[in-house]
Amino acid sequence: MIPFLDIIFHFDKYLDVIIGDYGLWIYILLFLVIFFETGLVVTPFLPGDSLLFIIGTFAARGVLDIFVVIPLLIFAAVSGDTMNYWIGSILGRKVFSGHMPFLKQEYLLRTQQFYQKHGSKTIVLARFIPIIRTFAPFVAGVGTMTYRTFVLYNIAGGVLWISSFVLGGYYFGNIPFVQDNFSIMLLAIIIVSLLPAIYHVWKER
Repeated sequence: MIPFLDIIFHFDKYLDVIIGDYGLWIYILLFLVIFFETGLVVTPFLPGDSLLFIIGTFAARGVLDIFVVIPLLIFAAVSGDTMNYWIGSILGRKVFSGHMPFLKQEYLLRTQQFYQKHGSKTIVLARFIPIIRTFAPFVAGVGTMTYRTFVLYNIAGGVLWISSFVLGGYYFGNIPFVQDNFSIMLLAIIIVSLLPAIYHVWKER
């Protein structure tokens, strides 16, 4: 039996075992992983990009239904970010009330200014950046980005993120070269996902 924590930290490694053990329940489990990875600021350690790529790989083998997986996980990503936004909107000002010395009011003001200038594209780009995507919707809520603006880019980012990684795994994950160098490919996915942020910082400077 696989220890619970080992599953959490190496979810992609054991996906085939979990599918065999839980059958159709795997769809609910995958939904929850993506939902909590995007919906709670305390769970940025959950697998994201690499898991989506592997889900696409399994879908290409016929183990998972690609027409169920993509819309289901898009809904998980969008609803997760939405919950995170409202948590930030409701609790953000209390967190930055000044009672905690390392969370000063000036940080909130900087956050508001940043999202007024870069808010919309930040929500989309953050989807492709590990860990940052978990905090971006919370900060958007703290920064009082209007929900109408947030929800449009939240949906766009969720569709692009889920579709690109799942379809990437679907079309390329079972190529022999990729299979033989799977760990390297997953590392490459993480590096590539950081490139938009690196480019944006370079361009701003």
